[in-house]
Amino acid sequence: MRIGEDSPGNTAGETGVRPSPPGGLMDVLAVGAVVLDGRGRIVLWSPQAEQLFGYSPQEALGQYAVRLLVPQENVELVLHLFDKVMREGKEWAGVFPVRCKDGSIRALEFRNMRLRDDHGGAYALALATDRATLRVVERNLALTARVVEQSPLGVAVLDTELRYVSVNPTIARLDGVSPEAHLGRTVHDILPPQHAEDAEAVLRHVLETGESVIDREVVGESTPTGKGHAWSVSVFRLEDTAGLPLGLSVSVTDITARHRAAQQVEHARSRLAQVAEASVRIGTTLDLEQTARELAQVAVPELADIAAVDVLDAAVQDQPVRIPAEETAVFRALAVATAYPTVATDAADAPGEVAHYGSERLVTRCVATAEPVRVPVVSEADLREIARDERAAALLSEAGVHSYLAVPLIARGEVLGALDLKRARNPRPFSTDDTVLACELAARAAVCIDNARLYRQQQDIALTLQRSMLPTLPGEPKGLRVASRYQPAGALSEVGGDWFDVLDLSEERTALVVGDVMGSGINAAATMGRLRTATQTLSRLALRPAEVLGHLDEITTGLDPYFATCLYAVYDPHRRRCHLATAGHLPPVLVPAHGEPRLLDLRTGAPLGTGEAEYHTLTVDLMAGDRLVLYTDGLVETRKDDIDDRLAVLVDLLRGSAGSLEETCDHLLTSLRQPDNHDDVALLITSPRD
Repeated sequence: MRIGEDSPGNTAGETGVRPSPPGGLMDVLAVGAVVLDGRGRIVLWSPQAEQLFGYSPQEALGQYAVRLLVPQENVELVLHLFDKVMREGKEWAGVFPVRCKDGSIRALEFRNMRLRDDHGGAYALALATDRATLRVVERNLALTARVVEQSPLGVAVLDTELRYVSVNPTIARLDGVSPEAHLGRTVHDILPPQHAEDAEAVLRHVLETGESVIDREVVGESTPTGKGHAWSVSVFRLEDTAGLPLGLSVSVTDITARHRAAQQVEHARSRLAQVAEASVRIGTTLDLEQTARELAQVAVPELADIAAVDVLDAAVQDQPVRIPAEETAVFRALAVATAYPTVATDAADAPGEVAHYGSERLVTRCVATAEPVRVPVVSEADLREIARDERAAALLSEAGVHSYLAVPLIARGEVLGALDLKRARNPRPFSTDDTVLACELAARAAVCIDNARLYRQQQDIALTLQRSMLPTLPGEPKGLRVASRYQPAGALSEVGGDWFDVLDLSEERTALVVGDVMGSGINAAATMGRLRTATQTLSRLALRPAEVLGHLDEITTGLDPYFATCLYAVYDPHRRRCHLATAGHLPPVLVPAHGEPRLLDLRTGAPLGTGEAEYHTLTVDLMAGDRLVLYTDGLVETRKDDIDDRLAVLVDLLRGSAGSLEETCDHLLTSLRQPDNHDDVALLITSPRD
């Protein structure tokens, strides 16, 4: 029958009668009942007796039991025992060999007792079952009781009303309630409220569906240090032989140690993942501000709720950055990141601002000592040493900042600044492990920040050098109108070696030059300056353009970088002719006053620097209103488009160009130049005067 429940369709609640389905313990044991009269004859024979001995009722009833069932060698003993039971009324229990119908001798377990009828007559009742089956059942019951009682697992049995009907000492210890106090009560009476509702839902689901729940992890409340208890719970439905539910079996294992070990492993894995992510996300460019933003964004929300990156202003200015402990530090804010919108953002220095912090400030102490500064639990006094002023301290307090950590940004033995971290919604204070992780992130980022800082310095030097070498256009050359543009590479790329020149020559002629030194940086800018000087010198010798390029080729061979492209043209206003030669340079565009623009078909010589190149001069007529467009490859080249397609776009843009030369320059740069261009642009447009 079900545990603590009536079978459907009966009135057990009123009569106490509970029919049992077949397959119960009595059926498993198959207990046979035999009744003997006072002379030892069989007068009652149960179906189970027929099953055990093999004799039908017709074959057994009326027979003397000794003759039918007892082997000859045991007759005397049986008669003695029978007499003792009948005469003294004492019960006898034990194992006795019986002869079955098939002739076999079978050892059966007996319980013998005397019966009385209403007339005072005496009878002997023998209850028998198979000894092997009985021993198995006894052993299983004993084992089950021992296992449940001594098991380190908590074991409980609940009825179909989800009431405890049995618990072992282990589960009583886990629940903190005695075994007796469990009985008849539900999980709502035993478990904490935060777990009872979920537990009941799981129990009811298993009872209704028969689907077992295996190794479900339940975590108890954590302590302030983050450590709580954890249990593994398994639930399965108990059923009778007909498949009807009897109740539930629940086993509970304390897995706190395993849970904490798994948390530690997961914590370590998370930290490694953060470091790996930082390696990928920080330093994607050589832009100082972008690198700082990447560091701040990596730090939230896993490590902090608010992160700020500040560098010493001296580091940006390429000055000594060592700050004595007693002095004020001058910081330049680079980046701020938060895990969520918060007023703490207003307490931080805005990116780009410069701030002076005294020695009492925690961030100043961090950069002065080159050591992390950690305040696990922030007080109001601490906030005044963290924030820039009283208002900022009030904003941090309003934001709920309760823990603070600052770690230095150290690259190549030099302190560049600090990574400033705060926690507000994250309830845990910064730990030693957090400090180690923050230092690891800061160390990786500091190298990237230093690279960006040094790159910016080199870029500024190169750009200054290059701009100083570009020409200041003279007054309008004789017979020519000229417009020009120089545009450096995008902010994320290095300065190149592009240049242009407009040179006055004898006989009112004008030399037009555009060139591009291969490579970038200071070396390219310096080489560009030397080539420009050489070109200016050669132009005074009244050489043909091809001859000028030949001399430049020889000069370039000894320079580093030693390759460059160049287009050299000379315009004669009296003959209205232009003589051009190219050394590996893109062809200029001729835009006739009346006609279609076209790329000039120059015989392209090798770039300058080969030492043995041959150059050729092309002569074209350049009439009033015609335009000649000279440019470097940065105007048209991209990383994804074919150069011929881009040149076709250039020609097409010039086809519809009707504005002034200055407007045409702007139009070409706007239409062709892309924001992320990785090359400089030099553009020169000229047109003969009427």
